[in-house]
Amino acid sequence: MSTTKKPKLAVIRPQTGFAKLTDAELLLRLNAVHDGLTNNAAYPSPPVDMPGFKATIDALTAAVAALDGGKVATVNRDKRRNDAIIMLRSLAHYAESACKNDMPTFVSSGFVAASATKRQSGPVGVPSITSVDPGPNSGTLVVSIKAVTGARHYDVHYAPAPAAGSTAAINWITVLVPSTKPPAPIADLTPGTTYTFQVRAFGKLGYSDWSSPVFKMCV
Repeated sequence: MSTTKKPKLAVIRPQTGFAKLTDAELLLRLNAVHDGLTNNAAYPSPPVDMPGFKATIDALTAAVAALDGGKVATVNRDKRRNDAIIMLRSLAHYAESACKNDMPTFVSSGFVAASATKRQSGPVGVPSITSVDPGPNSGTLVVSIKAVTGARHYDVHYAPAPAAGSTAAINWITVLVPSTKPPAPIADLTPGTTYTFQVRAFGKLGYSDWSSPVFKMCV
């Protein structure tokens, strides 16, 4: 009788420790999920109304901006956080189910996959961006990544570089990059705008940390 063990299915689950996030980190995740799920054919029936979700995000953004050290402002911020987190948890469970255990589909939701261990970062090393170069067309930049051992794929996220001293949340756009070769083209950028780029690797035990940022003006 064969005793061969069946391979264990690695189920994709989202990180859900939203209450531990700072205000800026939570707003970043909220906006990423809103942008990822809105009009996403892979997620046709989210359990949360997207315009209502956006209104909740905007309310939290305003509450964070209004913090002045006073009790009333803090209580209002906390209430807005709780409202947003309840919605986010519901959407996280939906994304886990609707992605059908397909990583590119899951990543498109705006959520981040949980590590297979309790640590957020697995042993996979932190990759780096070696260069960001002009692409063949205006509005395109090409990102070159230094590979790390054990990486199954890479995420590149980018956004317009914030103004000096700005505390506003950065609305990152994340692109799944299957391999470091060829370099990853990032299109539909605004010429004359400086963008910031970071990369991370996904390995057997989860994601690495994000790399140091690289800045480049699009032409």
